[in-house]
Amino acid sequence: MPNNSRMRDNAGKEKEKPIGIFDSGIGGLTVLHAIGQLLPKEELVYLGDTARVPYGTKSAETVIRYSMENSRFLLSKGVKAIVVACNSASATSILELRKRFPDIPFIGVIEAGVEEAMQVTKSGNVGVIGTSATIESGRYKKLLLEKGAKSVVGSACPLFVPLAEEGWIDNSIAEDTAKIYLKPFGGGVVDTLILGCTHYPLLQKTIAKVCGDRVSLVNSAEAVAKKLKNLLESENLLNEKGNGRRKYFVTDSPIRAEKVGSRFLGENIAPSLELAELD
Repeated sequence: MPNNSRMRDNAGKEKEKPIGIFDSGIGGLTVLHAIGQLLPKEELVYLGDTARVPYGTKSAETVIRYSMENSRFLLSKGVKAIVVACNSASATSILELRKRFPDIPFIGVIEAGVEEAMQVTKSGNVGVIGTSATIESGRYKKLLLEKGAKSVVGSACPLFVPLAEEGWIDNSIAEDTAKIYLKPFGGGVVDTLILGCTHYPLLQKTIAKVCGDRVSLVNSAEAVAKKLKNLLESENLLNEKGNGRRKYFVTDSPIRAEKVGSRFLGENIAPSLELAELD
């Protein structure tokens, strides 16, 4: 007969395992923040591959290799699920990661953002903003059309990233930049806009101001958090007794990561920040 007590103990230990999150840099901290808000008792382990950022300029083969190394690092920390908080890695690596590590669930920001957008849109006309690499990959457009979107308009907004990292998110410079970048979405072209970069939620208020009330914004970070919660509930892995502890790792420049990351999260991350060495 099975040892029910041991089975309960094992189930409890699985629930207590942390959630892993990785990004090419520190933009994925917006994803960590959204997850922490929705799942405050879950332990979170974040890895920012700051030594090799950006991924968007690398080949698909290289991004897949980096994603494998990041995943192995997080698995060494005993995580129960991994969130790919990098749009470039989500576009190129998510399927390979699932094949290589079939025993661990992977959730990508692109899939979550697409699913949320298709629930929000009424006209089926969806816009996407992201880095040049993300837009050029066509991953968002492909998935949106597969899910039933009537049209997809994409636009790269590369200056949004340095604006977010400098903290220039709601001044005249940010607004003027947004007005230029968001021109393709005016005049009722779309009714839903996906923020397809992990930095962009920091500029959400400015983007919403420029777009107006007729365009609904989809924050991929929040979409990932919802998808993760649903997954953990379905797999009976939701931690309802944890303390919400967080651990941060970067592969280079911990001083800059501490400065920008603390700005992103509104709290000092220095005590929980370490330099990571990847295999």
